[in-house]
Amino acid sequence: MLVYTLKRLGLALLVTLAVSMLSFALLYLSGDPAAAIAGETANAEDIEAVRIYYGFDRPWVVQYGEWMFNAIRGDFGTSYYFKLPVSQLVAERLSVTMLLGVCGISFALLTAVPLGVAAAVRPNSIIDRIALFLSVMGQAMPSFWFGLVLIVLFSIKLRLLPPSGSDSWQNFVMPTIVLGYYAMPAIMRLTRAGMFDVLGADYVRTARAKGAGEFRVMFKHALRNAIIPVVSLAAVQMGFMLGGSIVVELIFALHGAGYLAWESIGRNDLPTVQALILVFSMFYIVFTFLSDLLNAWLDPRMRVG
Repeated sequence: MLVYTLKRLGLALLVTLAVSMLSFALLYLSGDPAAAIAGETANAEDIEAVRIYYGFDRPWVVQYGEWMFNAIRGDFGTSYYFKLPVSQLVAERLSVTMLLGVCGISFALLTAVPLGVAAAVRPNSIIDRIALFLSVMGQAMPSFWFGLVLIVLFSIKLRLLPPSGSDSWQNFVMPTIVLGYYAMPAIMRLTRAGMFDVLGADYVRTARAKGAGEFRVMFKHALRNAIIPVVSLAAVQMGFMLGGSIVVELIFALHGAGYLAWESIGRNDLPTVQALILVFSMFYIVFTFLSDLLNAWLDPRMRVG
């Protein structure tokens, strides 16, 4: 297990290095950063002064080395627009996005896994049809449209939930449903397919022949093997939720990291955009790494090779 962990950790570090390079390259891929900071009315002398002040005239390797060294220490520079340390801005907003992501993936797992199991146990039944309908709807329905429908229904018509803000738990109910419903179809289909295959395996029939109860067969023998690909998918979906929460946060006016990303992109706040890309990518890498370790613990065969 230790060798497998070190291999996966080395791969994660290589991916992190590649992502850091792409995050830094964003500074120049979007155009001349000095011209963006100086503004549209600046002349060539002003742009050159900005370039020298921020160190954009130095070689790229030097700039990347300094940026990476500071990023490791948690220093992403100062926001061009907010005039505050970027690390402070990200830390303040990230708690909202993290809470929304955890609530969203929890809602998706607690809904999709039981439905997937029930659909596999009772194929072609009414439960299977309901699961299929929810899966198709989740794939076809845009999250922004679903969010607006929930606001009209529960905030304007029924007046049960607040339409925006992040002051209480009620503000997170509709965003959680919208974000979690986006991840439900893939988890539900994968759970159903895995359970359907496992329930026909020889070791499951053997367990039943030995007199094991249906609950024991279902959860100890079947679900433990069927859940392995779901763990990997859940980690990927969690990364997508954190990075893709910008639409949900905009609709419900949740001032999280996704909302900060939208503000920073619209105002050419490149240091903040760089930091957010790196932070979201790191979350994705960490969740994938942890899912690999959990899968190796669930299935020892994965540790070989």
